[in-house]
Amino acid sequence: MPAAAHLHRQLFSLTGPIFVELLLIMLLSAVDVIMLSQYSDNAVAAVGVDAQILNMVFLVFEVFTAGTTVLCARYRGARDPENVTRIIGISLLFNSISGFVVSATLTLFAEPILHLMGIRADLMADAVSYMRIVGGMAFLQGLAFTISAVLRSMEMASAPMLVTLLMNLLNMAGNYTLIFGNFGAPALGVTGAAISTSACRAVALCLLAFILFRKGVRVPFFLFRPFPFSKLRELLAIGLPAAGEFFSYQFSQLVITFFINKLGNEALAARTYCVNIIMFSYLFAGAIGQGGSILVGWLIGRHRIDAAYKMGWFCFKAALAVTVSISVITALLGRAIVPLLTENPEIIHLCVTILFIDILLEFGRPVNILAGFMLRSASDSNYVFIVGVTVMWTVATALSYVFGITLGWGLVGMWAAFTMDELIRAFLLARRWRSLKWAITFRART
Repeated sequence: MPAAAHLHRQLFSLTGPIFVELLLIMLLSAVDVIMLSQYSDNAVAAVGVDAQILNMVFLVFEVFTAGTTVLCARYRGARDPENVTRIIGISLLFNSISGFVVSATLTLFAEPILHLMGIRADLMADAVSYMRIVGGMAFLQGLAFTISAVLRSMEMASAPMLVTLLMNLLNMAGNYTLIFGNFGAPALGVTGAAISTSACRAVALCLLAFILFRKGVRVPFFLFRPFPFSKLRELLAIGLPAAGEFFSYQFSQLVITFFINKLGNEALAARTYCVNIIMFSYLFAGAIGQGGSILVGWLIGRHRIDAAYKMGWFCFKAALAVTVSISVITALLGRAIVPLLTENPEIIHLCVTILFIDILLEFGRPVNILAGFMLRSASDSNYVFIVGVTVMWTVATALSYVFGITLGWGLVGMWAAFTMDELIRAFLLARRWRSLKWAITFRART
């Protein structure tokens, strides 16, 4: 079998389970929104604000998770199992520590954080309850992220997928029981959704840890005497810029959510519904980005730069074709999909309009997702960070205020700013991959 065909086959054997896992993760979030939409639009709006904050703080875990995936794949490519084990141990240790810090912070300061977001008084009680329960169990997510990254880098992507499937089934049952008060349980609304989500994450972590242990992964102490600070620096060199770029994005989204609060609860609910519908469009891009980055890291570990370059372009083309096609279909079906979530005609009209604008945005987003994964695999995280922070704040955040608030174009104007941001970043990152400057950066660091 030709080398390229063999690599493509490996790519899709990785991408398939990752795609299903990401789909199930998105469904986990969407199920909460769908089921809470039957409870009230205000409940959806409250959880939407919480989700922005939680997504941002969960990025603390990406400092080590992003580096873990890349370095495990690279050291496996270089046939260096001892350093693979060191990377796993360091990532588990530091995500445990950061997880407990994040959990304590969100539990103790939930209300002040939400006040800073400018959340409306009628949403505060639900938002605080959800934040304290889900945020208080954030450490579970940190450890689960790390173990899932390790399993994927070892080409065992089906294990996290199956665990996530079980999580979804348990979450649906938990939501049905606790949100609406079925089977004799109290009707807890948003609090019930939070309890269900947190309990499912605890089950998922236990299962992932068991799978890792059964596969023979051990972290012997002698590999950490003396402590491998050089490997810690390698993780941070990849993870800090990656997490910084993710953090900047989520923080900009928090600021934008603050702007949307000024537009009213309808705009806030519409944004939450749109985000949960649109995320299925770029699901494949996220899957092929993760799978492709593992293979690119493996190829770079073997110093096969030309093969890594071609693999990157193959992933770009596949992700762009699939993402744009799904976004077109989603927009055309918008008038059938959105009424399933809400009966408010203002929200329905707003969501349908945004779904059509989003078609143009999806020409940029998959390129940004893919380029971020690929360039980080090549130790070129700093470029992704600089481009991401610069463009998302000067274009997405600043212009969303100008278009949405100053000019009075509302949520539609904000989505136009998001579209400009994604397209500009896509141009810059794709040009970087084509230039092969990342290969020079990698050789300089190794």
